[in-house]
Amino acid sequence: MLARISELKRKKNAVILAHNYQLPEVQDLADFTGDSLELSRKAAGLDSELIVFCGVQFMAETAAVLAPAKTVLLPEREAGCPMADMITGRDLKLWKGKYPGLKVVCYVNTTAEVKAESDICCTSANAAKVVASLGEKEVLFVPDRNLAAYVAGKTGVKAIAWDGYCYVHDRFEPADFIGKKAAHPEAEIWVHPECRPEVTAKADKVLSTGGMVAEAGRTSSREVIIGTENGIIHRLLKENPTVRFLPAREDAICFDMKKTTVEKVLTALEEEVHRVTIPEDVAVRARRSIEAMLAVS
Repeated sequence: MLARISELKRKKNAVILAHNYQLPEVQDLADFTGDSLELSRKAAGLDSELIVFCGVQFMAETAAVLAPAKTVLLPEREAGCPMADMITGRDLKLWKGKYPGLKVVCYVNTTAEVKAESDICCTSANAAKVVASLGEKEVLFVPDRNLAAYVAGKTGVKAIAWDGYCYVHDRFEPADFIGKKAAHPEAEIWVHPECRPEVTAKADKVLSTGGMVAEAGRTSSREVIIGTENGIIHRLLKENPTVRFLPAREDAICFDMKKTTVEKVLTALEEEVHRVTIPEDVAVRARRSIEAMLAVS
Protein backbone atom coordinates (compact mmCIF):
# COMPACT_ATOMS: atom_id res chain seq x y z
CA MET A 1 0.00 0.00 0.00
CA LEU A 2 2.78 2.42 0.85
CA ALA A 3 4.48 1.78 -2.48
CA ARG A 4 1.20 2.35 -4.31
CA ILE A 5 0.59 5.57 -2.36
CA SER A 6 4.05 6.84 -3.29
CA GLU A 7 3.43 6.00 -6.93
CA LEU A 8 0.08 7.81 -6.99
CA LYS A 9 1.53 10.85 -5.26
CA ARG A 10 4.14 11.21 -7.99
CA LYS A 11 1.65 10.53 -10.77
CA LYS A 12 -0.98 12.97 -9.50
CA ASN A 13 1.30 15.66 -8.02
CA ALA A 14 -0.27 15.03 -4.64
CA VAL A 15 0.80 15.74 -1.08
CA ILE A 16 -0.41 14.11 2.14
CA LEU A 17 -0.96 16.20 5.26
CA ALA A 18 -1.67 14.63 8.67
CA HIS A 19 -2.76 16.19 11.92
CA ASN A 20 -0.80 15.47 15.11
CA TYR A 21 -3.69 13.37 16.45
CA GLN A 22 -3.83 10.92 13.55
CA LEU A 23 -2.95 7.22 13.86
CA PRO A 24 0.84 6.65 14.03
CA GLU A 25 0.95 4.85 10.67
CA VAL A 26 -0.92 7.73 9.01
CA GLN A 27 1.45 10.29 10.52
CA ASP A 28 4.38 8.25 9.28
CA LEU A 29 3.22 8.17 5.66
CA ALA A 30 2.43 11.90 5.54
CA ASP A 31 4.64 14.45 3.82
CA PHE A 32 3.87 16.99 6.55
CA THR A 33 2.48 16.60 10.07
CA GLY A 34 1.23 19.50 12.17
CA ASP A 35 -1.73 21.34 13.65
CA SER A 36 -4.77 22.28 11.62
CA LEU A 37 -3.85 25.84 10.61
CA GLU A 38 -0.18 24.99 10.08
CA LEU A 39 -1.21 22.29 7.61
CA SER A 40 -3.77 24.50 5.86
CA ARG A 41 -1.16 27.19 5.32
CA LYS A 42 1.23 24.54 4.08
CA ALA A 43 -1.42 23.38 1.60
CA ALA A 44 -1.83 26.90 0.26
CA GLY A 45 1.90 27.33 -0.28
CA LEU A 46 2.68 24.04 -1.99
CA ASP A 47 2.92 23.46 -5.74
CA SER A 48 0.98 20.21 -5.44
CA GLU A 49 -2.39 20.19 -7.18
CA LEU A 50 -3.94 17.50 -4.98
CA ILE A 51 -4.06 17.70 -1.18
CA VAL A 52 -4.98 14.63 0.88
CA PHE A 53 -5.85 15.99 4.32
CA CYS A 54 -5.72 13.37 7.06
CA GLY A 55 -7.70 15.09 9.75
CA VAL A 56 -11.33 16.07 10.29
CA GLN A 57 -13.86 17.99 8.24
CA PHE A 58 -13.22 21.54 9.48
CA MET A 59 -9.49 21.17 8.84
CA ALA A 60 -9.99 20.09 5.24
CA GLU A 61 -12.47 22.96 4.83
CA THR A 62 -9.88 25.44 6.08
CA ALA A 63 -7.36 24.08 3.59
CA ALA A 64 -9.93 24.41 0.80
CA VAL A 65 -10.64 28.00 1.83
CA LEU A 66 -6.94 28.93 1.81
CA ALA A 67 -6.11 26.95 -1.34
CA PRO A 68 -9.15 27.43 -3.61
CA ALA A 69 -7.28 26.44 -6.78
CA LYS A 70 -6.31 23.04 -5.36
CA THR A 71 -8.29 19.84 -4.95
CA VAL A 72 -8.60 18.94 -1.25
CA LEU A 73 -9.58 15.38 -0.33
CA LEU A 74 -10.73 14.07 3.05
CA PRO A 75 -10.03 10.30 3.12
CA GLU A 76 -12.80 9.62 5.64
CA ARG A 77 -16.03 11.47 4.87
CA GLU A 78 -17.42 10.86 8.37
CA ALA A 79 -14.41 12.32 10.22
CA GLY A 80 -16.05 15.26 11.94
CA CYS A 81 -15.47 17.33 15.06
CA PRO A 82 -18.16 17.25 17.76
CA MET A 83 -17.08 20.66 19.06
CA ALA A 84 -17.26 22.25 15.61
CA ASP A 85 -20.71 20.72 15.22
CA MET A 86 -21.93 22.45 18.39
CA ILE A 87 -22.52 25.69 16.49
CA THR A 88 -23.72 26.42 12.97
CA GLY A 89 -23.47 29.56 10.89
CA ARG A 90 -27.17 30.20 11.53
CA ASP A 91 -26.69 29.72 15.30
CA LEU A 92 -23.91 32.31 15.31
CA LYS A 93 -25.87 34.76 13.20
CA LEU A 94 -28.78 34.65 15.65
CA TRP A 95 -26.54 34.74 18.73
CA LYS A 96 -24.48 37.73 17.68
CA GLY A 97 -27.72 39.58 16.97
CA LYS A 98 -28.25 39.61 20.73
CA TYR A 99 -24.92 41.41 21.23
CA PRO A 100 -24.86 44.22 18.67
CA GLY A 101 -21.47 45.83 18.18
CA LEU A 102 -19.41 43.03 19.75
CA LYS A 103 -16.66 41.46 17.67
CA VAL A 104 -16.86 37.72 17.05
CA VAL A 105 -13.73 35.63 17.51
CA CYS A 106 -14.03 32.08 16.21
CA TYR A 107 -11.71 29.23 16.99
CA VAL A 108 -10.23 27.53 13.93
CA ASN A 109 -12.11 24.41 15.10
CA THR A 110 -15.28 25.61 13.37
CA THR A 111 -16.99 25.12 10.02
CA ALA A 112 -16.39 27.47 7.12
CA GLU A 113 -19.93 28.82 7.65
CA VAL A 114 -19.08 29.87 11.21
CA LYS A 115 -15.81 31.44 10.10
CA ALA A 116 -17.78 33.36 7.47
CA GLU A 117 -19.98 34.87 10.21
CA SER A 118 -16.97 35.88 12.37
CA ASP A 119 -14.76 38.95 12.44
CA ILE A 120 -11.53 37.10 13.09
CA CYS A 121 -10.33 33.53 13.53
CA CYS A 122 -7.84 32.23 16.09
CA THR A 123 -5.94 29.10 17.02
CA SER A 124 -5.20 27.72 20.47
CA ALA A 125 -1.66 29.09 20.08
CA ASN A 126 -2.57 32.67 19.16
CA ALA A 127 -6.05 33.12 20.70
CA ALA A 128 -4.88 35.49 23.45
CA LYS A 129 -2.89 37.59 21.00
CA VAL A 130 -5.80 37.76 18.56
CA VAL A 131 -8.29 38.83 21.24
CA ALA A 132 -5.90 41.42 22.67
CA SER A 133 -5.32 42.86 19.19
CA LEU A 134 -8.98 43.86 18.90
CA GLY A 135 -8.66 46.44 21.68
CA GLU A 136 -12.12 45.56 23.01
CA LYS A 137 -13.34 45.09 26.57
CA GLU A 138 -15.78 42.38 25.52
CA VAL A 139 -15.88 39.91 22.64
CA LEU A 140 -17.99 36.97 21.58
CA PHE A 141 -15.99 33.74 21.45
CA VAL A 142 -17.09 30.56 19.68
CA PRO A 143 -17.34 27.69 20.22
CA ASP A 144 -14.98 26.59 23.01
CA ARG A 145 -15.90 27.80 26.50
CA ASN A 146 -12.63 26.48 27.95
CA LEU A 147 -10.38 28.26 25.47
CA ALA A 148 -12.49 31.40 26.03
CA ALA A 149 -11.87 31.18 29.79
CA TYR A 150 -8.14 30.72 29.21
CA VAL A 151 -8.01 33.74 26.89
CA ALA A 152 -10.00 35.89 29.30
CA GLY A 153 -7.55 35.03 32.07
CA LYS A 154 -4.58 35.93 29.86
CA THR A 155 -5.94 39.18 28.43
CA GLY A 156 -8.44 40.60 30.92
CA VAL A 157 -10.96 40.82 28.09
CA LYS A 158 -14.45 39.52 28.87
CA ALA A 159 -14.96 36.62 26.47
CA ILE A 160 -18.65 35.79 26.23
CA ALA A 161 -18.47 32.15 25.22
CA TRP A 162 -20.70 29.80 23.32
CA ASP A 163 -21.27 26.68 25.41
CA GLY A 164 -19.07 24.39 23.32
CA TYR A 165 -16.21 22.12 24.28
CA CYS A 166 -13.92 19.34 23.09
CA TYR A 167 -15.08 16.10 24.69
CA VAL A 168 -11.49 14.81 24.86
CA HIS A 169 -10.01 17.83 26.62
CA ASP A 170 -13.05 18.59 28.77
CA ARG A 171 -12.72 15.10 30.29
CA PHE A 172 -9.37 15.87 31.95
CA GLU A 173 -9.53 16.47 35.70
CA PRO A 174 -6.90 17.68 38.19
CA ALA A 175 -6.90 14.20 39.73
CA ASP A 176 -5.54 12.75 36.47
CA PHE A 177 -2.38 14.79 36.86
CA ILE A 178 -2.07 14.44 40.63
CA GLY A 179 -1.83 10.66 40.29
CA LYS A 180 0.70 10.81 37.46
CA LYS A 181 2.75 13.44 39.26
CA ALA A 182 2.90 11.29 42.39
CA ALA A 183 4.38 8.47 40.32
CA HIS A 184 6.68 10.79 38.36
CA PRO A 185 7.54 13.69 40.70
CA GLU A 186 10.15 15.22 38.37
CA ALA A 187 7.84 15.33 35.37
CA GLU A 188 6.47 18.56 33.95
CA ILE A 189 2.77 18.88 33.17
CA TRP A 190 1.78 20.22 29.74
CA VAL A 191 -1.87 20.68 28.89
CA HIS A 192 -3.87 22.03 25.98
CA PRO A 193 -5.86 25.28 26.48
CA GLU A 194 -9.04 23.39 25.51
CA CYS A 195 -8.85 21.84 28.99
CA ARG A 196 -11.00 23.17 31.80
CA PRO A 197 -9.68 26.13 33.88
CA GLU A 198 -9.08 23.98 36.95
CA VAL A 199 -6.79 21.79 34.82
CA THR A 200 -4.85 24.57 33.07
CA ALA A 201 -4.31 26.18 36.50
CA LYS A 202 -2.37 23.09 37.63
CA ALA A 203 -0.14 22.85 34.54
CA ASP A 204 3.50 23.87 34.22
CA LYS A 205 2.83 24.85 30.60
CA VAL A 206 -0.36 25.44 28.62
CA LEU A 207 0.43 24.74 24.98
CA SER A 208 -1.20 24.11 21.63
CA THR A 209 -0.22 20.92 19.83
CA GLY A 210 2.26 22.92 17.77
CA GLY A 211 3.54 24.47 20.98
CA MET A 212 4.06 21.04 22.51
CA VAL A 213 6.05 19.88 19.48
CA ALA A 214 8.27 22.95 19.69
CA GLU A 215 8.69 22.78 23.47
CA ALA A 216 9.58 19.09 23.30
CA GLY A 217 12.61 19.97 21.22
CA ARG A 218 14.02 22.33 23.83
CA THR A 219 12.82 21.00 27.19
CA SER A 220 15.35 19.95 29.80
CA SER A 221 12.78 17.69 31.48
CA ARG A 222 13.29 13.97 31.08
CA GLU A 223 9.61 13.20 31.71
CA VAL A 224 6.51 15.11 30.64
CA ILE A 225 2.86 14.38 31.47
CA ILE A 226 0.74 15.25 28.43
CA GLY A 227 -2.80 16.59 28.73
CA THR A 228 -4.10 16.44 25.19
CA GLU A 229 -5.23 13.83 22.67
CA ASN A 230 -2.82 10.92 22.89
CA GLY A 231 -2.07 10.80 19.16
CA ILE A 232 0.53 13.52 19.56
CA ILE A 233 2.69 11.31 21.77
CA HIS A 234 3.79 9.29 18.73
CA ARG A 235 5.32 12.37 17.15
CA LEU A 236 6.79 13.67 20.40
CA LEU A 237 8.57 10.36 21.06
CA LYS A 238 9.67 9.98 17.45
CA GLU A 239 11.31 13.41 17.38
CA ASN A 240 12.59 13.39 20.99
CA PRO A 241 13.53 9.80 21.91
CA THR A 242 15.42 10.80 25.06
CA VAL A 243 12.30 12.31 26.70
CA ARG A 244 9.55 10.18 28.20
CA PHE A 245 6.07 11.48 27.36
CA LEU A 246 3.29 10.12 29.56
CA PRO A 247 -0.43 10.41 28.75
CA ALA A 248 -2.42 11.91 31.62
CA ARG A 249 -5.32 9.67 30.59
CA GLU A 250 -5.13 6.51 28.52
CA ASP A 251 -8.61 7.21 27.13
CA ALA A 252 -7.79 10.69 25.78
CA ILE A 253 -8.76 9.62 22.27
CA CYS A 254 -10.59 11.50 19.53
CA PHE A 255 -12.44 8.76 17.69
CA ASP A 256 -13.01 10.92 14.61
CA MET A 257 -9.27 11.48 14.26
CA LYS A 258 -8.74 7.73 14.32
CA LYS A 259 -11.18 7.03 11.46
CA THR A 260 -8.56 7.76 8.80
CA THR A 261 -6.46 4.70 7.90
CA VAL A 262 -3.70 3.90 5.41
CA GLU A 263 -6.27 2.02 3.33
CA LYS A 264 -8.51 5.10 3.16
CA VAL A 265 -5.59 7.33 2.17
CA LEU A 266 -4.88 4.94 -0.70
CA THR A 267 -8.54 4.95 -1.77
CA ALA A 268 -8.61 8.75 -1.65
CA LEU A 269 -5.65 8.90 -4.03
CA GLU A 270 -6.96 6.19 -6.34
CA GLU A 271 -10.52 7.46 -6.62
CA GLU A 272 -9.97 11.12 -5.66
CA VAL A 273 -12.54 11.01 -2.89
CA HIS A 274 -13.93 12.75 -0.86
CA ARG A 275 -13.53 16.20 -2.35
CA VAL A 276 -14.13 19.14 -0.03
CA THR A 277 -15.89 22.08 -1.66
CA ILE A 278 -17.00 25.37 -0.12
CA PRO A 279 -19.58 27.71 -1.71
CA GLU A 280 -17.71 30.71 -3.09
CA ASP A 281 -19.57 33.33 -1.04
CA VAL A 282 -18.89 31.39 2.17
CA ALA A 283 -15.25 30.77 1.24
CA VAL A 284 -14.61 34.48 0.55
CA ARG A 285 -16.00 35.55 3.94
CA ALA A 286 -14.31 32.69 5.81
CA ARG A 287 -11.00 33.56 4.18
CA ARG A 288 -11.39 37.14 5.38
CA SER A 289 -11.62 36.05 9.04
CA ILE A 290 -8.58 33.75 8.65
CA GLU A 291 -6.54 36.45 6.91
CA ALA A 292 -7.44 38.91 9.68
CA MET A 293 -5.86 36.46 12.12
CA LEU A 294 -2.78 35.95 9.96
CA ALA A 295 -2.26 39.73 9.81
CA VAL A 296 -2.11 39.76 13.63
CA SER A 297 -0.05 36.64 14.21
